[in-house]
Amino acid sequence: MKMNGSQILIQALIDQGVDTIFGYPGGSVLNIYDALYERSDDIHHIVTSHEQGAAHAADGYARSTGKTGVCLATSGPGATNLVTGIATAYMDSIPVVAITGNVPNDLLGRDSFQEVNIAGITMPITKHNFIVQNVEDLAYVVRKAFVIANSGRKGPVLIDIPKDVTAALTEYVKLPRYRIRKLPKVDDAKFEEALEAIRQAKRPMIYAGGGVISSNATRELLKFSKHMDIPVCCSMMGLSSVPYDYDLYLGMIGMHGTPVSNYATLNTDLIIAIGARFSDRVAGNRKEFGKDAKIIHFDIDASEISKNVATDISIVGDARYILKKMIARMPETKHKEWTDTLKAFKDKKDLPKPRGDDKVDPRDLALTLHNIVGEDAIIATDVGQHQMIMAQYYQFSRPRSFISSCGLGTMGYGMGAAIGAKVANPHRPVILVSGDGSFHMNMNEMATAVSEQLPIVILIFNNTVLGMVRQWQTLFYDHRYSNTSIERKTDYVKLAEAFGGKGLRIKTHQDIEPVMKEALNSKVPCIVDCWIDKDDCVYPIIPPGKSGKDIILYGN
Repeated sequence: MKMNGSQILIQALIDQGVDTIFGYPGGSVLNIYDALYERSDDIHHIVTSHEQGAAHAADGYARSTGKTGVCLATSGPGATNLVTGIATAYMDSIPVVAITGNVPNDLLGRDSFQEVNIAGITMPITKHNFIVQNVEDLAYVVRKAFVIANSGRKGPVLIDIPKDVTAALTEYVKLPRYRIRKLPKVDDAKFEEALEAIRQAKRPMIYAGGGVISSNATRELLKFSKHMDIPVCCSMMGLSSVPYDYDLYLGMIGMHGTPVSNYATLNTDLIIAIGARFSDRVAGNRKEFGKDAKIIHFDIDASEISKNVATDISIVGDARYILKKMIARMPETKHKEWTDTLKAFKDKKDLPKPRGDDKVDPRDLALTLHNIVGEDAIIATDVGQHQMIMAQYYQFSRPRSFISSCGLGTMGYGMGAAIGAKVANPHRPVILVSGDGSFHMNMNEMATAVSEQLPIVILIFNNTVLGMVRQWQTLFYDHRYSNTSIERKTDYVKLAEAFGGKGLRIKTHQDIEPVMKEALNSKVPCIVDCWIDKDDCVYPIIPPGKSGKDIILYGN
């Protein structure tokens, strides 16, 4: 059956299980949008307000489901507007396929109108990218892109298609849905060495990263921890991999981690890192991190082994497979003295409690939100103090319920990501927690949420400053507040109404519960303006480049 390139592209996406595309039309992708018009009953397209929003939406869709997110943009500025979203997915190992149109083949390299070498631009931030110059290659490339995005360490892939290829005719041969490449074979000798180290450990701890969620190993992680009586802490990417109320859960590790997780890191004799990368936000001082402990590292990506922190034993492989194999080989063990020590420390030095006064405390917002929506909700965040508050205090109990830019730290990520998560999970509450700084960056996507009738709740922690940067100026720059007191005059209630949504405001502690309930019962996108004190900082904090010994537990 002869089809043009655009029809082949859409059919190939459908064949790979794609049901939703986030994008924005333009001249170089007009043929593709014509094919989308023909197949509108088979594939849902959502027009975002900006291409960056489309990339973040594809990312949020992928994080919340484990499926591959897909975004589409035209050539030139349309393609470059995807770059931040592609980089965000790359840093957090999220499977996204980004499709861009380009000028026809005979205009490539001639500085044509809206021409850009998007393959060259995105080469450092994709697992792979393709320029499809022959229509006969298109179906194969689409399938290959899904294989690459989902194999090994997951990540984004870009497909760039010149306009003449989208119009050219060829025979379409249906290819089977992608199959993940064979997982790397686990080194038996290293596996035995790891088993022996775990048997010998008196004070072991697990450091779980995003790879646990990516490999769908959350059940196995919990079973392994229970079986071996080993406490678990998580990187921010690893949050939701174990339930908050699990008795061996220590909380988040690192710069804004819990006191007990950082205490454990200082006193453990064995760190079992699973799908984690020892980033600078976890291991600020790489030489000091776990220096008195043996370190075992399980990771799908061999390049992560000893990249940041030197490890004693490493196993390259899939986290789920390794954990299942470990459970089968290890006898049930107890570490009562160690776990009792950690529980006693946690009782003595836990996260700061809400103030309990009439002001709006961000900690109260996180705790009250959880009490109202429970474990079914998906929480998306932007980047800053609000992100850390949610990571510290929101009680995640289901995997893939925390959607946040952890590696690149992309302000403006949240609106697109929340849209993607809600489209993928229409029957689950989706709440975006943002700051007034982050929200201003991509608040135009409120128009997308309204147009698509997505009842997302947006909680804006409004302190009129760039909170996290200002906090660093307070702690490390002698209160020199250079350009962080932005004092925006935006009326978020009126803004929400102007977009066609609903606007509410929380000004006192007493407002929190009733206003949140009203927002969550709204049938339209709802912005809640939460008035936060600009001097309300996030603690604990380990200063950059320091270790857990230098933790600042509480502010003045």
